[in-house]
Amino acid sequence: MAPNLAIAPNALFYEHDTKHHPITDHPSDYYGQHIYTRARTYSNTGPTKSHRRLHQQHADNLRSRRLSHDEKPHAPRRFLIDVEETIRIVLEQEDTDGDFQISVTDSGPKLLSLGTATSNGYKSFDIRGTYMLSNLLQELALARDHGRQRIVLDEARLTENPVDRLSRMIKYSFWNSLTRRIDGDGLEIICADPKNRTANVKPRIYVPHGEPKMAEYYRRVAEEKPHLGLDVVVLPPKCDDPAFVKSLNDKPGILALAMQEIDDPKVKGGKTLKGIPFVVPGARFNELYNWDSYFISLGLLVDGQVEMAKGMVDHFIFEIRHYGKILNGSRSYYLCRSQPPFLTDMALQIYNQLDRSKHKENKLWLKRAIQAAIKEYHTVWMAQPRLDPETGLSRYRPDGLGIPPETEASHFTHILEPYANKHGLSILEFSELYNDGVISEPSLDEYFLHDRAVRESGHDTTYRFEKRCANLATVDLNSLLYKYEVDIATAIRDVFDDELELEEDFDLSPFPPTPQAFAKGAKMERSISRKQSSEEWFVRADFRRERIDQYLWNDNKKLYFDYDTVKKRQILYESVTAFWALWAGCASDEQAWKLVSHSMEKFEVIGGLVSGTEESRGRISLDRPNRQWDFPYAWPPHQIMTWVGLERYGYLEDAQRLAYRFLYMMTVAFVDFNGVVPEKFDAVKLSHMVDAEYGNQGVDFKMIPREGFGWMNSAYQVGLTFLTSHMRRAVAACTSPEVFFGRRDFVNGEVGAAQFVFCL
Repeated sequence: MAPNLAIAPNALFYEHDTKHHPITDHPSDYYGQHIYTRARTYSNTGPTKSHRRLHQQHADNLRSRRLSHDEKPHAPRRFLIDVEETIRIVLEQEDTDGDFQISVTDSGPKLLSLGTATSNGYKSFDIRGTYMLSNLLQELALARDHGRQRIVLDEARLTENPVDRLSRMIKYSFWNSLTRRIDGDGLEIICADPKNRTANVKPRIYVPHGEPKMAEYYRRVAEEKPHLGLDVVVLPPKCDDPAFVKSLNDKPGILALAMQEIDDPKVKGGKTLKGIPFVVPGARFNELYNWDSYFISLGLLVDGQVEMAKGMVDHFIFEIRHYGKILNGSRSYYLCRSQPPFLTDMALQIYNQLDRSKHKENKLWLKRAIQAAIKEYHTVWMAQPRLDPETGLSRYRPDGLGIPPETEASHFTHILEPYANKHGLSILEFSELYNDGVISEPSLDEYFLHDRAVRESGHDTTYRFEKRCANLATVDLNSLLYKYEVDIATAIRDVFDDELELEEDFDLSPFPPTPQAFAKGAKMERSISRKQSSEEWFVRADFRRERIDQYLWNDNKKLYFDYDTVKKRQILYESVTAFWALWAGCASDEQAWKLVSHSMEKFEVIGGLVSGTEESRGRISLDRPNRQWDFPYAWPPHQIMTWVGLERYGYLEDAQRLAYRFLYMMTVAFVDFNGVVPEKFDAVKLSHMVDAEYGNQGVDFKMIPREGFGWMNSAYQVGLTFLTSHMRRAVAACTSPEVFFGRRDFVNGEVGAAQFVFCL
């Protein structure tokens, strides 16, 4: 007699009419309960020899007739799967390069038999192709996450429309995995810093001056959780002094961000602090970033996560108040530099989606955001050294001393080696003496001035900016500041009854900007001396647009260019950021037409828009390698800004075409490479495997992508809002843009072959 099976009293047995979760359910629901079967074998997984012989015998000896365990033609196909055994077989058979992913580059048979649930595993069905097998591996990983040994899996989860699947994963999984909080519960995760190359890996949090409750809170966390080894440090009032920031290089730490007070009966006084959640970019970037957060917020808004996006604005308000600027990132080594400014548009977009029944509360929130943006505008972007008083335009030009500590160890070796040889020192010895100020090298100081500016620009790195970035009034930065001026003016006029009082006391930037107005000892107006009106901000916007036209627009070439404020001439590097003028609205209709009809083709390739033209980048060699923000690489910020800008000026079909190209490239990578969602792409080769100085982020995962990458996730969600239903179906079928748009693309003078590829 067969032994009894040990089964839990509430065990769920699978029957063909068992109610099953919808295939789009979150994994915690879909894999929420153990599934048992009345058979003693759970799966006929894998194309084993005995398995093949068994089915061949049945095919030879049995007549074709319906058996009781055959599939019912009207029922959806489901598989009964032993999780660990199937994972082992899939990886052993299909993952031929050993990276725990199933991709088109693996040389396995791309075929696996799974036992069907309605036959209790007796009958089998073949799973074929990279997409189905990689989806199977992902589903098995999720089942393992939820502690499942055996599962019933819908075939529809393996053949799911790839556009629907990726969008669903972003909305319900990736955002959650990228969410962080800085408080007692979130410190262990957020303190981890892959960029920390020092021997000092002790978790450390820097609390700004003037936040005693916050400092007390973190000290209490350190006492209650001694295993963290948390070091709590209170910063001085002026925490962005370059010498002070450099002194923290061997003691890196996370910077405290905004918190909310909540009830807690366990704490004396009945109140405690809780971190406001935010979304990080992902991979090695495990902190709050400036311009990443703007693009991330666009995706969050599409996915209905308004409160999450609102909390990120709260953090930026906190940073401006306590750290003097919206930081490059919320680590101690970023205290001197910012990134491209997007706060006003970010705040206004969120404000427009807040609960309309809370009008007074929403208005107060927007007031705080606009007040913070005005302070940032005057004290960061319209103050020296970033402002060039002669042109009245702004530059990326942060303060700082020494070598940026957050880069990879070998990043500056080729720069430092000649100086080290000159002094007869090793690179490490020279670096230490140079950072300590023992060795003076003015030319190296100049190099790092521009290097820090490149990092503040967000475009690190590119030949567009090499050894000159700090001197450039760029089209991207000045377009963004024009948008600040218009947004502030519009908010004051439409929301605040045409007057806004500033509560913090700081210097207002003189207007119009002239060298005399910014001369040493010149008297500055104070922010609390009067109320702000919309008129003065519209005047500032008109002034900047005139200066952009004067210094940055080139009518002969029908493109905007950066202006070198030292050499007093345009640099003729063709950058796709010229289209940011459309996003900001500072281009005339005629300029927009010239950009679209004459210049856009320089940047448009099969996978969307490249960062710059190949001609501008120049020749690549061993001594002059690729830079990741040059041709042929494509980045989400450039795509989104151009889509929105084109739509703003009435070029919707062009915006849709570009969005289609980029989403096609993303979808093909997702289908062919185990669900990958990377930081950037080679848009000419349609590849996430890039040959640039930092490689790629978001590609290193096992079995299933957990996070994607922040702004690439957003590009997909935002891009889908531009596509028609027909275009969305074509992207899901991986229909090449060359086919969909009825023409062939010319890349580097060669005609790309038209192709039609189905994902499934």
